[in-house]
Amino acid sequence: HNATVVTGDYILYQMLLTLGVEAEYIGPPIGKIEVLKYFDKETLSVHLKEGAKPLAKKGKPGSFNLVELSSRILTREDMLRMAYEVIESSKIDPDATIEIRRKGAYVIQMGEYRISVSFPPFSDGIEITAVRPLVRVLLEDYKLSDKLKKRIRERAAGILIAGPPGSGKTTFAGALIEFYRRNRKIIKTLESPRDLQVEPEVTQYTKLEGSFEKTADLLLLVRPDYVCFDEMRKTEDFKIYTDMRLAGIGMIGVVHCGSPIEAIQRFIGRVDLGLLPHIVDTVIFIENGQIREVLSLEITVKLPEGMKDRAL
Repeated sequence: HNATVVTGDYILYQMLLTLGVEAEYIGPPIGKIEVLKYFDKETLSVHLKEGAKPLAKKGKPGSFNLVELSSRILTREDMLRMAYEVIESSKIDPDATIEIRRKGAYVIQMGEYRISVSFPPFSDGIEITAVRPLVRVLLEDYKLSDKLKKRIRERAAGILIAGPPGSGKTTFAGALIEFYRRNRKIIKTLESPRDLQVEPEVTQYTKLEGSFEKTADLLLLVRPDYVCFDEMRKTEDFKIYTDMRLAGIGMIGVVHCGSPIEAIQRFIGRVDLGLLPHIVDTVIFIENGQIREVLSLEITVKLPEGMKDRAL
């Protein structure tokens, strides 16, 4: 019909050109992500929502301020345009992956940026949240005691990195992964989304066919020395951590909690108490980007009060 196809889908546009069909692309400029323009060297995260002013957290993990980026209120058209840019660019950018896609919600990893986009009716308005790691540190940058250094190097095989959101847990996990990598260990990660900043030698896995359990089955065949499980929340996550640890693989788990003892309590009821010290041997509690407390777990059997015969 000698017609021209007008499309906002860049992949479809390229396919049509390949087939010799006249096409016109009217989508967002490829490679131009307006959301990322809100970032400067001090920005931890950017928070955009229709009907509100753009906000950003600036500072460092555990010590940041929420600041207004503009006095102009974002309109629905502004948010649709920026959301469209992110989603379309993620389809063709080799550094971008759509980690989660649901009706009304996307989580996209674009280089070092993790961008969440939500639409009504899931949210009450279009919202975009973009987060990036501000710093990348080595284990030597933390003030580790000689005792803890020795434990991490020689004994720790079931590690929990615990702390409240935004405290720097993932940053410390990245430093620990790099430490083991430099010590000639094979490291893999379990993440959803995959936002840990690691070297190319460290393979980052996400859910296989929608399940971490299937990923863990595959990892057991790969036989890594250590696996880092980022953001453990569900019962399934703790079960996978337990199974892999009991299979002899060194585990590093990242858990949200308000105190170090709460990290251990997350396992109680999901794991037999007698097995717990064999699964988790070290809890490292992070707060404001620093190690605040370290717990080690061991099991002891005590003669009950009033009993004379140890055989009992």
